[in-house]
Amino acid sequence: MLTMKEIAIVRKELENMFPDAECELTHENPFELVIAVLLSAQCTDALVNKVTKDLFQKYKTPEDYLAVSLEELQSDIRSIGLYRNKSKNIRKLCETLIEKYNGVVPHTKEELEGLAGVGRKTANVVASVAFGEPTIAVDTHVERVSKRLGICRWKDSVLEVEKTLMRKIPKEEWSDTHHRMIFFGRYHCKAKSPQCEICPLLDLCREGQKRMKKSSKVIV
Repeated sequence: MLTMKEIAIVRKELENMFPDAECELTHENPFELVIAVLLSAQCTDALVNKVTKDLFQKYKTPEDYLAVSLEELQSDIRSIGLYRNKSKNIRKLCETLIEKYNGVVPHTKEELEGLAGVGRKTANVVASVAFGEPTIAVDTHVERVSKRLGICRWKDSVLEVEKTLMRKIPKEEWSDTHHRMIFFGRYHCKAKSPQCEICPLLDLCREGQKRMKKSSKVIV
């Protein structure tokens, strides 16, 4: 496991690599962000942005999503994985926004998690990106990077990873570090082909060192 001093080195290196890392889901307001993050489950941000380009032109408010049939909404997001369930959750979410929040996306994570299709990760993303609340949303990239580097244990659950990161990273850096870890995992420390040989964190990375040793044996 990395020490606090080593984690500080990781944070600084991630800042050097991705100083402008931010949410890559295209949106213009909290409502669009909620819909985009909901759609992004088990789907790439690039595909979501491709779909929401037209979707957000057609649907501007919660009422707009309820004004069409479920079948029409499903057709509009058909290229998104799990589109049937996501369509149902979008409609339920919109109903709740209208009935409980006058059509406005609530600010607290607790309220956000009460919306259909919005789990802890989605609530954290919306709270951070839309409302500026310090959070760490643990997606597949953040979880993978945390465990490969040895900030967290391999057996840790997603919630345990989140709590560990919150404990080991200064609160004022939570949101920025979250985005930088996503970029690091998405563009550098990829699931199937991490760029260990050119990684500035190789000396600290237990997984990277194992991979490099294994690859050198194969070459020999």
